[in-house]
Amino acid sequence: MSGALQIDYVEFPATDLNAVQAFYEQVFGWQFTDYGPDYKSFADGRLNGGFFSSSEKSQTQSGGALIVLYAADLETVRDAVSARGGQISKDIFSFPGGRRFQFLDPHGNELAVWSDQERPAPSE
Repeated sequence: MSGALQIDYVEFPATDLNAVQAFYEQVFGWQFTDYGPDYKSFADGRLNGGFFSSSEKSQTQSGGALIVLYAADLETVRDAVSARGGQISKDIFSFPGGRRFQFLDPHGNELAVWSDQERPAPSE
């Protein structure tokens, strides 16, 4: 039954599809396909999805699902999110099994990034 009944695609709302495309390309390396003025699909190397034209936002406080991405170097990704127009909504915190942070993309959709790697030791 491999491949059946698994999450296959995820969609997010966005008012400025070009802005969210630039953000996810620059921070996460996602590849995009343009399907006109109201839709862009993406591939992250593992899962596909899309952004559709809408003023709504996907946030946990309003009942939205929290999509969680993985990164080995959490601090570097957090800094890239901030540098490219994302807003950190919950800074890095520990939980059993790892660490994560949550952010709002340029449209205001909330996602998280987690890692099972320890915080790197400060360089001398």
